Amino acid sequence: MDATSRDILWGQFGAAIDMLENAIRACPDSFWSNGREPEFWYVAYHTLFFLDLYAHDTTEGFTPPPPFTLSELDPSGTPPDRVYGKAELLAYLEHGRTNAQGRVATMDAKTAFERCNYGWFEATRLEAALYNMRHVQHHAAQLNLLLRQSVNSTPSWVARH
Repeated sequence: MDATSRDILWGQFGAAIDMLENAIRACPDSFWSNGREPEFWYVAYHTLFFLDLYAHDTTEGFTPPPPFTLSELDPSGTPPDRVYGKAELLAYLEHGRTNAQGRVATMDAKTAFERCNYGWFEATRLEAALYNMRHVQHHAAQLNLLLRQSVNSTPSWVARH
């Protein structure tokens, strides 16, 4: 993978992360955790957890930074033991952005095609990055829909990071 391809990939992946960040920042405190499913904070957390995880080759040895746990990998679907605040999730977003950007920046013709295995999904590093980007964008759109439906406002589209 050459530098131009990495720049294109990061420009779009970074834009998806920017859109997620904008949605998190736009969420009013009164809507963050209001008891209606899906809760805004939880969708944001789920997205950030997997943004972080998919920047690694496997679940083996993966640990999110404190205060976050591996609850997202629990097959029973047990949610985290508490609501995470906006500041905590924005810090996790920066952590995930740094990991994802580093992952893309170090891809070359060889490493782009090395295998990743998460147990439920196996792919090359390049495909995992694209999958990760689609997952972030899917949930950023979901959060924007929740904002539109609840507060009739959403952040603007981000074309490129």
